[in-house]
Amino acid sequence: MPDGARSTTASGGRPAEGDLVAQFVLHLERERGRSAHTVRAYAGDLRLLEAFAERRGIDDLGAVTLADLRSFLAEQSSAGAARSTISRRSAAVRTFYAWATRLGLIERDPALRLAAPKRQRSLPGVLDQGQAGALLDVAAVAADDDDAVHLRDRAMLELLYATGIRVSELAGIDIDDLDDGSRTVRVLGKGAKERTVPYGVPAQRAIDAWLARGRPQVVQPGSGPALFLGRRGRRVDPRQVRSAVHSLLAHIPNAPDLGPHGLRHSAATHLLDGGADLRVVQELLGHSSLSTTQIYTHVSVDRLRRSYEQAHPRA
Repeated sequence: MPDGARSTTASGGRPAEGDLVAQFVLHLERERGRSAHTVRAYAGDLRLLEAFAERRGIDDLGAVTLADLRSFLAEQSSAGAARSTISRRSAAVRTFYAWATRLGLIERDPALRLAAPKRQRSLPGVLDQGQAGALLDVAAVAADDDDAVHLRDRAMLELLYATGIRVSELAGIDIDDLDDGSRTVRVLGKGAKERTVPYGVPAQRAIDAWLARGRPQVVQPGSGPALFLGRRGRRVDPRQVRSAVHSLLAHIPNAPDLGPHGLRHSAATHLLDGGADLRVVQELLGHSSLSTTQIYTHVSVDRLRRSYEQAHPRA
């Protein structure tokens, strides 16, 4: 790339002239509403492509060819990158070049025929219903001391398992996102898409206990409307949620070591085991594609197969 193109901003905070990656990042943030995690990942992927191109003597991303892109992904694979990572880098490259071509920033799109490797759909780890119940019982017992963090952790785990929401969605909940009357919570998911998710009576009781006896212990003038707070009164961080799940799950014999996403997987699997419609589960989880939700049917079918083989005399 030309001299100065690696600088992400020019005076005034705008992308430096010629730095297509920085311009693309602003597009993702301001126009596409992509999450901060996705923006960082795509920017990193494209900087890797820039470095690869420079090693080949190519100083302009507009001069990259389809063969170069295929070699870039092959190099990533040889370096040990996971198939899911390569798939994301392929998506980043295709999205970038489609955007740059559409705006006339480059003349042609070399990624039009760039095929992404198919991701291996590994079955997610889940708790069985007994383990999930035991986990929530442990959280309830810990909260008996009325310690603010213990009350909070119980409410967080109950809500995670009841709704299947993401840990980032949980951390972003404000008090007025709750509707006690209908026992629903409004969450902001990927792509800034809002959805409303129901929860049950146990989660409601745990939230009520946190709001009545836990949150007042730690709330500060600057806490704002955040539902869940840390000991210093700031909005809870996803890392604190993960720590709480891991810590409490360690008390459950033979349970897999899962984080909040494991509770999401467990909630989805138990819903399908209980007869919930696949499209209903898709809506609850906030999946944009039904194929993403279908992985949970594989978990349930696996369990059905094991039970059949153990019980049927002609299996």
